[in-house]
Amino acid sequence: MSRSGANVERRKWPRLPLAIPVFVKSRDDKGKEFLEFATALNISAAGALVAVRRILPLSSQLLLEIPSAPLAATAKLPKAARSLRAKCVRVTNAEGYYLAGLKFSRPLLPDSKIKQTRQRKGASVDVKTFSPGEVAAPV
Repeated sequence: MSRSGANVERRKWPRLPLAIPVFVKSRDDKGKEFLEFATALNISAAGALVAVRRILPLSSQLLLEIPSAPLAATAKLPKAARSLRAKCVRVTNAEGYYLAGLKFSRPLLPDSKIKQTRQRKGASVDVKTFSPGEVAAPV
């Protein structure tokens, strides 16, 4: 592989560098269920990188739960995902923590959303812009 090929981004969805408290619910290697408090360090529509104290076995199925304030349950706010099913696809050791790469069972956004966004960005290229001194003619 060439050096320039090594820097190519292979991810379909951009990652957001956010520190979000989460609960990780799964089963250990003996089949016993556990609930672990963790931090999502970055998140995308397809997955997340989570710092957790317990090692998660590769391919383990888990539930990522995002805690929310009681207001969200009673207020008329847009529906948002709070529980996400995921699979552990990568684990690395990081001084007392494990960094677990998780892949969501379903992306948070459908493919059509990203295609629509790209189409809108491409369509806006033809928009006429005016300089501060220029006045647009009435239509």
